[in-house]
Amino acid sequence: MEPTDEQIAQRIQKGESELFGELVERYQNKLMRYARKFLSDSDDSKDIVQDIFIKTYQNIQSFDPARKFSPWIYRIAHNEFVNALKKRASQRTIFTFDIDTILPHLSANETADSAAMERDLRASLETHLDKLDAKYREPLILYYLESMDYKEISDILQIPVSTVGVRLGRARAQLKKIAGDTII
Repeated sequence: MEPTDEQIAQRIQKGESELFGELVERYQNKLMRYARKFLSDSDDSKDIVQDIFIKTYQNIQSFDPARKFSPWIYRIAHNEFVNALKKRASQRTIFTFDIDTILPHLSANETADSAAMERDLRASLETHLDKLDAKYREPLILYYLESMDYKEISDILQIPVSTVGVRLGRARAQLKKIAGDTII
């Protein structure tokens, strides 16, 4: 039986640093896909993913093996992507606030046709993702393309679970506006 990510991380913490390559192998493609989607096919995605692995290795001792590894590494990725976006936008400063944090809403119940909606959204994401605001783009990537649940997304983005639901709902609404009523 193949060891879990958490078991590999624990062994690295105990000095088996050569096993880090296994984590890189398991997460490289996933993080590259996440980077391309989050950063809208940025040319510097490879460099940023490399930085993510460096930070992961440097901070592996702070990982708690009793928790899941994937949200932990995706949180590091999230931080790196946000920093990259901030660097890009450093020439122009725009005052913004996160309405979801100020006025969180409860997530809506899933409808009976959520499976069909998910299929359509996956297809629409590939075409229209770069047109969405980053705060809505990221939960969509994590939920639909990385198959993470609301709790994992909440851990990565460090927002309440209910806010994840709100952002996904708003992202769907933005996609519907962008792509037309045929998508949703």
